[in-house]
Amino acid sequence: MAKFLTLIVFVVAVQGIGALIGTTFTTGEWYEGLTKPFFNPPSYLFGIVWPILYLLVAIAGWRVFSSEGEMPGWGLWVSQMLLNFAWSPVFFGAHQIFWAMWVLIATLVLSLSFMATNWHQDRIAAFCFVPYVAWLGFALILNFSIWILN
Repeated sequence: MAKFLTLIVFVVAVQGIGALIGTTFTTGEWYEGLTKPFFNPPSYLFGIVWPILYLLVAIAGWRVFSSEGEMPGWGLWVSQMLLNFAWSPVFFGAHQIFWAMWVLIATLVLSLSFMATNWHQDRIAAFCFVPYVAWLGFALILNFSIWILN
């Protein structure tokens, strides 16, 4: 029962912080005025994708945190979450497209490292990061394109 409650805490915390940041740092006039690439997805898509990704990331973090003995990749999970949550304030809040791109690069590197670290210990945790890493890669290409176009 304690493991289940810990899972609930992880999911609520990750979803809650993600939602708080997402509603605090919105696109706004500045973003609307930027030139965007042809593959820029519609805004509503982010509201669908991120809750799914955050659920998977929370499950991966919970699995590592709840593992018996060592917690391989725990520091990587926490670090990539901190950077993930920092991206919106850097991009939408500070309007720093270039630095937001570097936040994404670091998040992607840490996320890939988390997957590699957990590949043999907890393959489910590693697999939970596959869609997340794919989306981070897409977000990096999108961020880079917006930086180049503006």
